[in-house]
Amino acid sequence: MSKFNELIQGETPVIVNFYAEWAPTCDEIGDQLKDLKKDQGDAIKMIKIDFDKNEAVARKLNVLGVPTVILFKEGTVLYKSSGEISVDDMISKLS
Repeated sequence: MSKFNELIQGETPVIVNFYAEWAPTCDEIGDQLKDLKKDQGDAIKMIKIDFDKNEAVARKLNVLGVPTVILFKEGTVLYKSSGEISVDDMISKLS
């Protein structure tokens, strides 16, 4: 958990993608986020966290379902959404 906290405290924005193998919408969101990472390159970091295997982290961040995407910068949540994710809304929070 300390590595996770260190990562989200940095200046580089970090997208945290909570997913589950059993949720088909997680694959769709994952594909959108991969495309975003390709477009943004090193300007953002991305972490994919299996909800079922990391319940303590999910609870700490108040993640109740999947998919859930959280955008952090310098430890602050800039964007959080569950279910439908708007990549455009998330990108707008980066500027």
